[in-house]
Amino acid sequence: MKKTLFVSAGVILLLAFFGAMLYHNAEKAEEAEQVAERNRAGLVRDHSPSLGPTRARVRIVEFLDPACETCRRFYPFVKDMLMAHPEEIHLTLRYAPFHQNSDKVVALLMAAEMQGRHWETLEALLNAQDDWVAHHVVQPDRVWRHLDGLGLDMAQLKRDMDSPEVARRIAQDLADARSLNVTKTPEYFVNGKPLPSFGQEPLKNLVDEALASARPR
Repeated sequence: MKKTLFVSAGVILLLAFFGAMLYHNAEKAEEAEQVAERNRAGLVRDHSPSLGPTRARVRIVEFLDPACETCRRFYPFVKDMLMAHPEEIHLTLRYAPFHQNSDKVVALLMAAEMQGRHWETLEALLNAQDDWVAHHVVQPDRVWRHLDGLGLDMAQLKRDMDSPEVARRIAQDLADARSLNVTKTPEYFVNGKPLPSFGQEPLKNLVDEALASARPR
C-alpha cells in the first residue's frame, strides 16, 4: 500500500513538473511574441541588407554576428530555404556584434554593402571564420587577407568603416536587438514571430507554417 502511494505521488510530481515546464515555455513564447509585436518597426531598417522579392509574403529577419560559429552553420540552411522558395521568402539581415571586436567586422560588412558587395563579403568571411576568430575573439588584422577578388575599393571601404553613418547603423542594430530581447545569435523572426525554441527544425517549421498561411486556399 505504501509503495503504491509512493509511486502514485512520484507520478503526480513528475506530471506536475512537466506541466509547469510546458506552461513556462508557452509563457516565454507568448511574451517574446508580444515584445516582437510591440517592436515590429524595429525589425527592419532602411540600411538592412536583404535578399528575395520585396513583395514576398514570408519575411525572415535574422540577427547575426559574423564571429558566431552557430551563425556560420545556419547560414547555408537559411540560404537553401530561400533558394527552395525564391518567390515567396524575403530575408533581412541585422547585425548583433556580441563577440569581442566583432563590431569592426560588422563595420567592414556595412561598408561593403555601400559598394553593393555585402553578400559575397559576408560569405567569404564566414567561410574563413576559423582563421580570424580565436577563442571567440575577433582578430581584425586577419580579416583583410580574405577580401581579395571581391571587387572592393579598399581605400573607400576603410573610409566608410570609420564613418559616422556606419557607426549609426551599428548602434541602431544593437538598439533594436535590445528592444527585441535578442541576447544571442543567430536569432530569427518569421513574419514578426520569434522562434518558439532554438534550432533548425523550429525555424523550418515556422517558415513552413508561414508559407502555408501565405498561399491561396
